[in-house]
Amino acid sequence: MQWLLDRFATAAGQPAFIHEGETTTYAQVIAQIDGFGSVLAREGVKAGEKVAVLADYAPAVVCLILALARHGAIVIPLSRAAVVEEDAALAISGCDWFVEFDPEGREATFARRPIAAEHALVSALIAAGRPGLILFSSGSSGTPKAILHDFERIADKFRKQRAATRAIPFLMIDHFGGVNTVLAITSSLGTVVTVADRSVNAVCEAIARDRVQLLPATPSFLTLMLTSGLHRRLDLTSLTRITYGTEVMPQSTLSRLKQAFPGVELQQTYGLSEVGVLRSQSRPDGSLWVRVGGDGFETEVRDGILWIRSQYAMLGYLNAPSMFDPDGWFNTQDQVEVDGDYIKILGRVSDIINVGGQKVYPAEVEDVILELDNILDVAVLGEAHPLLGQIVVAKVSLLSPEPVEDLKRRIRAACRAHLAAYKAPAKVIVSDESFHTARQKKVRRA
Repeated sequence: MQWLLDRFATAAGQPAFIHEGETTTYAQVIAQIDGFGSVLAREGVKAGEKVAVLADYAPAVVCLILALARHGAIVIPLSRAAVVEEDAALAISGCDWFVEFDPEGREATFARRPIAAEHALVSALIAAGRPGLILFSSGSSGTPKAILHDFERIADKFRKQRAATRAIPFLMIDHFGGVNTVLAITSSLGTVVTVADRSVNAVCEAIARDRVQLLPATPSFLTLMLTSGLHRRLDLTSLTRITYGTEVMPQSTLSRLKQAFPGVELQQTYGLSEVGVLRSQSRPDGSLWVRVGGDGFETEVRDGILWIRSQYAMLGYLNAPSMFDPDGWFNTQDQVEVDGDYIKILGRVSDIINVGGQKVYPAEVEDVILELDNILDVAVLGEAHPLLGQIVVAKVSLLSPEPVEDLKRRIRAACRAHLAAYKAPAKVIVSDESFHTARQKKVRRA
């Protein structure tokens, strides 16, 4: 990790963070990392020990994580809005130390918390004298999986310096995409702008106030942002690039985004906690076709499923069988279409709805419904049916009240006009609940 600190030293006076209106320079970041190195020695934290860090983004939090990596520890980032319960996570990973930051991310409290959990992969990493990173899947389809990475290997992806930018790390610190974003911004000597929460208001106000250039977000968040109209009421002209990933983007949202931000580059990204984030290039026709790969990554499509081989892949799961084949290829479980060098992501295999043997991808139905008036958001899912296997169910939230029968007729008519009849929702449910996890990903379950 020393190469990263050496790079920071070349930009000592430049802003590394803007947090709660205060600027932290790269010189101050180096000083904080060195300071935490002294704290780790004083507390007695040893190389190879597992250290859980409960916090959100703040300069001190990132500095501690980098200090732990330099120290050779195994870092377990946790957030207060985690999709995985703290006790459940630590029971899987094990723990030696627990560090909790105050809500402002300024003061850290260290405490011994011995939780025994032996893993051959962790032992091998410690024996090699390498720092580690343990992250957890959302567990949306069962028990969360503990994912072990070599921290040094993740950071090495950013040795090649890229253009500096000012960006908001939208994904949480306990998400691979969040760690990847912070490393990408700081390794390029850009500026990390933190937000108090991931609400549309907080994010848009931060863009306007701190002149953010890059917004990495989820399609669900961007759909809500467009519906809110805040992009018209606040000055977001500093934005030069919006990236989107982690779930399928509705074409209707992408088209509206292009119209709302005509001078902004819209880039689809693709990555998984298990293999890392690939370089991507969206096709310039405003469609959802994207080319993915880059140095250290190989891709191929088998029976319509995307497989990836990565130099930055996880070492493995701590509590689940490997998803890699004998040649190191990872099954993403993402169904795709192929057009030359480009792919279009249709959805996760686990999300596909089977209606009498016919496949329905939730995103294609959601795309049609989002085009309709008075729709704030929608989540499409499958529900068991004794004859058909499953039926299509649409859960919708509305901008203003509307008679349910009128809404059902509008939705079914629109879907039948644009899709095969079996893809039209057999059931429509009006709901005020959020359709998203704390990671701003769509939840498609009853």
